[in-house]
Amino acid sequence: MSVEAPDLPAPDPAPDPAPASAAGGAERGPKPIVGEYRSTWQQGLVWAFVVLPVLALLATVPVMWGWGLGWWDIAIAAVFYTIGILGVTVGYHRHFTHRSFKARPWLRVVLAITGSMAIQGSVLAWVADHRRHHAYSDKEGDPHSPWRYGTSPWAVARGFFWAHVGWIFERRKTNWERFIPDLLADRVLRRVSGLFGLWVTASLLLPALLGGLLTWSWAGALTGFFWGGLVRMGVCMHVTWSINSICHMIGARPFRSRDRSRNFWPLAILSMGESWHNLHHADPTCARHGVLKGQIDISARVIWLFERFGWAHDVRWPTSRRLSQLQQA
Repeated sequence: MSVEAPDLPAPDPAPDPAPASAAGGAERGPKPIVGEYRSTWQQGLVWAFVVLPVLALLATVPVMWGWGLGWWDIAIAAVFYTIGILGVTVGYHRHFTHRSFKARPWLRVVLAITGSMAIQGSVLAWVADHRRHHAYSDKEGDPHSPWRYGTSPWAVARGFFWAHVGWIFERRKTNWERFIPDLLADRVLRRVSGLFGLWVTASLLLPALLGGLLTWSWAGALTGFFWGGLVRMGVCMHVTWSINSICHMIGARPFRSRDRSRNFWPLAILSMGESWHNLHHADPTCARHGVLKGQIDISARVIWLFERFGWAHDVRWPTSRRLSQLQQA
């Protein structure tokens, strides 16, 4: 079943935060956009899971030179990259954040688990941050706008680093009660999110297990962990982060949006269609982002398959009328 998206882009999911009262508390009204701080050990884990994959990426050339790169390493990395990135693009992003389609309960669980295996945060944390991004895109309150510091060359350089990776180290977390009350009400989804550590462990150890079984050696297990675990994780993270940074700075803007979102075609395949970012911000609930001729959108094709199998319904596919409304004059 196809459902046309509403005529206007999705509104801010919640108004601006309420002012503080004279007594120091918050007056009755909208909840603030940020909530509690990360604990010291949580912040340490953030550093570890950002820095270790970067070090692994830097080590790829000497590792290839010294140990080589087997076909099993490439296959394992490709499989786990595809599972994780589609878990993010189809699950975390288009389903849970923007409700571009409805899914059967078992598929929701699968999408939440596979998205978790990309190791970019639990489903609840990721969706909260992304809904906040859309509510304040490229304005004050956006957690990762590259235009945070201004438009001078130095400000743009600082902004790019902030949008790409710097924002992740911000200790103040997005307020879940404000941005994801619907997901907090889902007991099963809260359970899946609470088991994030288990999905991370599986995402890193399963490639090692497969490498060991395919080669029947400890060396195969080690290279499986390196290429299919750490390197794959690093590539997946930087592709996703590039949507936050590059796709708000460089590329075409064929559609009208309230921010600086752009299309960056070189990332279309690796991002599974997410780099057609301008249409997405012009029409956030649309299930397909690559809507123009030649724009490959693998995530949309996966959703289409889900719909064909009867696993997804009420899919918000684009219509010619809707696209003509959104195109730049």
